[in-house]
Amino acid sequence: MNVSVTKIGAVAALLGALWSGLTVAQANEASANGTQTKYYQSEATKTLGLPFSDVVQVGDLYFLSGQIGALPGTLTMAGDTMETQARQAMDNIGAILKERDLSFDNVVKCTVMMKDMSQWGAFNTVYVTYFKLGQYPARSAFGANDLAIGALLEVECIAAQNE
Repeated sequence: MNVSVTKIGAVAALLGALWSGLTVAQANEASANGTQTKYYQSEATKTLGLPFSDVVQVGDLYFLSGQIGALPGTLTMAGDTMETQARQAMDNIGAILKERDLSFDNVVKCTVMMKDMSQWGAFNTVYVTYFKLGQYPARSAFGANDLAIGALLEVECIAAQNE
């Protein structure tokens, strides 16, 4: 079989983009336009030996890894309540956005995983304070049996660079 490294790279980039949440059309357009995928990992993430990037950029889209309520640079939860962990998770997201010169105004989609869906109201009370009234991102949420290091929630986001 004679397959070039360039073709393998293009297929890998396409699959990675699709897995990241892009549609086939968006992934093909990014590939056709020569859009590169960039991976960013903070020193804290590297130091902790965590096997993921904090954010992956594909063109003008930024895919943020899920954030839990851990204190920055540690695997220690900020507290044991939904409110405390939700605020810390959102602050962690804010710090990642700031590193890329973005803000919560750029967030277009969030996915929320919660250990206990009965805590939905407590989470929402914190969540809405990070966005302008009426400019909430699209969002999905689901219950999870368990989350990393005993977290009560995990929030991941997609942000778009505005012109």
